[in-house]
Amino acid sequence: MATITDIGTLITRNPKLRRGRPIIAGTGTSVRRIAALYKQGDNAEEIAADLDHLTLVQIYVALTYYHANREEIEADLASEQAEYERLAALHAKKAQIQ
Repeated sequence: MATITDIGTLITRNPKLRRGRPIIAGTGTSVRRIAALYKQGDNAEEIAADLDHLTLVQIYVALTYYHANREEIEADLASEQAEYERLAALHAKKAQIQ
């Protein structure tokens, strides 16, 4: 008899991991990370090959979560990008002073 997996159990949140962002259960890999790779043009199989600690099922579940909750994940990605740009500008400013 085949084992049935409740896909609702494959994405979790824990305030102690990744600041409470959704992650793939049993891993520290965030849905945000999978979404970022996907948005860079990688397909599920390529992501699974690069992140070989994850199964293809886990990648598809993360992508499903991303598509079902796109606004949340996009806001998180935008926030991360804004912080990166802020830090880069700060670093550039410090480099000019020296």
